[in-house]
Amino acid sequence: MTAIIKDIVVFIVLFGANLIQAITGFAGTLIAMPPTIKLIGVTEAKALLNVIAQISCLLIVISGWRHINWKEFLKMFVLMIAGMFIGIKIFEAAPMNQLLVFYGILIIIIALWKMFVKKKLELPKAVMLLVILAAGIIHGMFVSGGALLVIYAATVLKDKEEFRVTMALIWVTIGCYISGQQIVLGNFNSHVLVLLAVGLIPVFIGTWIGTRLVKKIDQKSFLRITYILLLLSGILAVV
Repeated sequence: MTAIIKDIVVFIVLFGANLIQAITGFAGTLIAMPPTIKLIGVTEAKALLNVIAQISCLLIVISGWRHINWKEFLKMFVLMIAGMFIGIKIFEAAPMNQLLVFYGILIIIIALWKMFVKKKLELPKAVMLLVILAAGIIHGMFVSGGALLVIYAATVLKDKEEFRVTMALIWVTIGCYISGQQIVLGNFNSHVLVLLAVGLIPVFIGTWIGTRLVKKIDQKSFLRITYILLLLSGILAVV
């Protein structure tokens, strides 16, 4: 596959991922990260997708800021930041391929549990807080910790608009730290900047379409789509 074809495929991935992001508020980077890593490498993928996620989520926040749950946002933000510091250190020390497979298997287990286990799992409050911390660790490694964070968020954020906008604000804010780190490391090379500039077109189109589709989806279908996307993301990370 030539470099030009790879870039075109990246743009297609960005469109689909951000259409999904606009609907759910969290799944865009989860879906986009595995194929983008294989197309342009993990360093460029993390730099590109973090900024793309910030832009896409900012559009969601601007259009739906009245639905933000500030109490839960602050709780998730603090624990996610703490986890990210740990995740960055793990990423620097451990083999990336093994980490990606482990992450994919974890997502698959979570998705299948949510889809097929009907009995509601009541986890202690302390365990739920550890889930948020673990989401931060994963986000520090792969800029895609939403699979774990959704376990907590889906429990406390009952309304679909509250869910998607509060989750979107999380990615906008914690993404600032990731972007700053990527700039310091020099990961925004000319190729990433070109992909970012051109990629904004499919990002805006996907977000525009997704924002309109979400108004036509009921809560039950919304959760079903969310869990199917988690399963797909896990499979993409493993294969």
